[in-house]
This record gives sequence, structure tokens and C-alpha cells, in this order.
Amino acid sequence: MRSGHALVLFSGGQDSTTCLAWALEHFAHVETVGFDYGQRHHVELQARVAVLAQMRERFAHWSERLGQDHMIDLAVLGQISDCALTQDKAIALGEAGLPNTFVPGRNLMFFQIAAALGYRRGLRTLVGGMCETDYSGYPDCRDDTLKALQAALSLGMGQSFTIETPLMWLDKAQTWELADTLGGQALIDIVVEHTHTCYEGIRSERHAWGYGCSTCPACALRRKGFERWSARDGQT
Repeated sequence: MRSGHALVLFSGGQDSTTCLAWALEHFAHVETVGFDYGQRHHVELQARVAVLAQMRERFAHWSERLGQDHMIDLAVLGQISDCALTQDKAIALGEAGLPNTFVPGRNLMFFQIAAALGYRRGLRTLVGGMCETDYSGYPDCRDDTLKALQAALSLGMGQSFTIETPLMWLDKAQTWELADTLGGQALIDIVVEHTHTCYEGIRSERHAWGYGCSTCPACALRRKGFERWSARDGQT
């Protein structure tokens, strides 16, 4: 058990759910924060409520440590963004070589708001599901970016903050494996049945790895990771 309390950036997706389980295993008190930033598919905001309820119901030892959930209105981010997650447009590669699912400044703003909330509530560890192993090249997911941000937040707040990214060097197969290690089949079931990752907001198509369109970049990573993990784990 680590000292201090943690605040998890929690979207209701596979990665943030795994990070929430990791935090609950490592900290005596954990709170969650979500952001409504004008994303096209509000299904993820519904998913996070369902996941939190399942975590409390199915893991008694974690439920005791799981504190308040916070929802922050960041509609301004959607208003100034022109990308496939906030506007009705097809997913494509942008001029800078990044997919247009990249929301400029999103993670930077998320952590700034989380730090302000953590300052007030005594939550000095901020946990995020960023990863630069299996990812789309988003610059605000890089380890160097988050190390610099940690330093800036600590200096600017006059308090020492730590940004933890348990998935930073894991591929998606290893993320499935970590979930299994932390919570066994019960947590895998929550990830499959209740989390949402699909960029297209699809909840009508159920696959072995969960719900989604199966073809968008987020679904493709999740599906391929599940297949690699399942093959290694002897489930297929």
C-alpha cells in the first residue's frame, strides 16, 4: 500500500478502468474524476457510472477505498476543438500525421483540472491511462510530456504532485493481463461488459472483447490486444 491518496482520471474505458483497479490496489483512498468535454458520444459518460457501480458491487475490499466521483464540465474544450471526437466527421489522418481523433490539449487540461481538484481534496497522486506503446501517436500521451507536466503542476501549485501512468509501457495485451492480475475474471467481465472505448460510440455490437464497431483505431487496438492475451492465456 502506498502512502497518500489518489485521484484517477476516469473515462469509463478499458484503460482508465484498469488504472482505477490498480489505484484501488495500491492506495487506501481513491477518488475519480470524469470530464464532459463535448465529446460526440455521451455513451462513455454512461459507461463510467456503470463501471463504478460494478466495482463497488463486485469488489468489497475496493469498495471501502473508493471515494467520491467528480464530473467536470469542460465544454469549452469541445467548442475550440475540430476533431472526430467532438465533431461529426469521419476518422482520418490529419496534416500533422496524427489521426483526427487527437483532441489538442485534452490531457494537459485534464491533469490541470485534476490537480486543482486534488489540491482542494488532499489527493496528491494523479493517475491516468496514457500509454505510448500501443497508441495513436498523441503527443500528450508521451512519458516525456507527463513528466514535464508533473514538474509544472508541482511548481505552479506549490504542492508536490505525482502523475502515475501504470500502462505507459504496456501494450494492449499486457493491459488485459494486468486487469486479470488485479481483479481476475470479475474485473475482465466488467471491462468486457461495461467499459466503452469505441470512437464511433457503438454499443449494439458485442464481441468477445466488448462492445464496439471493431474497426475504428480504438476498437482495433482493444480487439488485437484481447486476441494476443487470450492466445497466451490459453483462452482460445
